[in-house]
Amino acid sequence: MMDLLQFGFMQRALIAALLVGLAAPAIGTFIVQRRLALLGDGIGHVALTGVALGFLTGTAPVLTAVVVSVLGAVAIELVRERGRTGGDVALALLFYGGIAGGVLLISLAPGGSNSNLLYYLFGSISSVSVEDVWVIALLAVAVLGVVALFGRELYVLCQDEEVAKASGLPVRFLSLLIAVTAALTVVIAMRVVGLLLVSALMVVPVATSQQLTRGFRSTMLLSMAFGMISTVSGLTSSFYVKVPSGAIIVVIALGGFVLALALGRFIRRSRPQESNP
Repeated sequence: MMDLLQFGFMQRALIAALLVGLAAPAIGTFIVQRRLALLGDGIGHVALTGVALGFLTGTAPVLTAVVVSVLGAVAIELVRERGRTGGDVALALLFYGGIAGGVLLISLAPGGSNSNLLYYLFGSISSVSVEDVWVIALLAVAVLGVVALFGRELYVLCQDEEVAKASGLPVRFLSLLIAVTAALTVVIAMRVVGLLLVSALMVVPVATSQQLTRGFRSTMLLSMAFGMISTVSGLTSSFYVKVPSGAIIVVIALGGFVLALALGRFIRRSRPQESNP
């Protein structure tokens, strides 16, 4: 491990991996609870349009990805809330429109080609710069700040939207807040695992924790721990085995889910059955 830390690019990569491992499962807990597990995938496709827009305009692709992702997340939430379009259809619109927009804009960019999008589609954590680390850190703080400040209200909303309305909570604001925070998380994670795999880091650690815990808070905390373990161990493995970091991070996360599933079943079976009076 010490030889890995001798390289500056790996130091930056580890910091980015830890931040993503914390932030993605934190907001992912609310997304899974609200049965919007594919939201990250949809926003990831929209972020591809933002990345291509950055190449087209000559600006930072990460910043344009933030803007486009947030606008896309807000738009899809409003469509889901006001229109007759179901959540699955709205997400499908994000998928198709995001991919098409990204490919179209990158073809119009000076000297642009689809190969420019590969680093963002599949991740390239070893190329994370100091500026990227600062951007990732700021966005991660924003995501974790939202979770800390509005966690209780978001929990009520995710449990039952009608109860949240009856309690006087600003349901529309909170729904938009989840969507915007998810968009920020997608941009955070795209350099680590790539836009095609970003949703896995938001969902799989949460699903893993649900096999071992019952409470919402314990599920979130454990999923954040699993997220950090997956990103750091995946990054370390990619350094020594010479495989893409994004892919092995997700594979390790999935392996953790399989182990947790087996362990959870074993624990439930080993508990003494309560006898009926």
